[in-house]
Amino acid sequence: MKYQRIPTSLFIKNRKKFTASMKPGSIAIFHSNDEVPRNGDAFHKFKQNSDLFYLSGIDQEETILVLFPDCPNPLYREMLFIKETSVQCPNPLYREMLFIKETSVKIAIWDGARLMPEEASAASGIERVFWYHEFKKTIHAAFLMAETIYMNLNENDRSTDTVPANAFRFAHEIKYRYPAHNYARSAPILAQCRMVKEQEEIDLISEAVNITRAGFERLLTFVKPGVWEYEIEAELIHEFTRRRSNGFAFDPIIGSGSSACVLHYVENNKICKDGDLLLLDFGAEYANYNGDLTRCLPVNGNRSIGQQRDF
Repeated sequence: MKYQRIPTSLFIKNRKKFTASMKPGSIAIFHSNDEVPRNGDAFHKFKQNSDLFYLSGIDQEETILVLFPDCPNPLYREMLFIKETSVQCPNPLYREMLFIKETSVKIAIWDGARLMPEEASAASGIERVFWYHEFKKTIHAAFLMAETIYMNLNENDRSTDTVPANAFRFAHEIKYRYPAHNYARSAPILAQCRMVKEQEEIDLISEAVNITRAGFERLLTFVKPGVWEYEIEAELIHEFTRRRSNGFAFDPIIGSGSSACVLHYVENNKICKDGDLLLLDFGAEYANYNGDLTRCLPVNGNRSIGQQRDF
């Protein structure tokens, strides 16, 4: 990742806030987003599930987080036949588990190395890390000891996704395999947790805003009659990338003239003309936190009102 390492303390605090609101005897499961295929063997740029990242800090595909704060650990160790750590590890051993994609020399050569267990543990603060393919055989015993299973689904009221995402597929499977369990929603708890930001989050959001501002200030001397909207977009992504941003937080709107009247204009393929107004709606992403800025500029630079305003 381009961004600097985030303090592990953030994710430890976030998990504590979440588990404090869980029902007694319950377990919560969080899945990473799917890799979205393009053509052939290529995938679209991966974007981590925000809830999984909020609780673990792990920013790669094929990741599962398990939170089981009331796990009866001695019984769980016996059921899993875990011997190598049964003496050294304290009680919270299986109350937090992380499953990550197993890396290999081939993966490292083609796509770059993925996290090793010790690296995932250092980033998240979670002691017990398994490979992704070990999830089903490891989690069965935990489910048998839990009374309630928290499911993490996309509950955004404007979501129109018709593709069954990883978490939805898991929910259907798990309800079929464990029909006698109680089920609960993670979304309401997470919504409350996010209402108050930790200082680490404030710092990350501030950096996303600072990068967004730097992109805008770059445009103040670049925009003029004759430039194309996509050239303006290129100036932004240049400034974002050189400041460790992962790119645009959302598809940018760079609409000049009549294009500015289209609510979600993203083609950005018109030439900016003298006398046009230029609508800008964009933001930088930094460490999965986003900036968002909307401004309107005269293409010819003739800003007679508020010219000296500090943007």
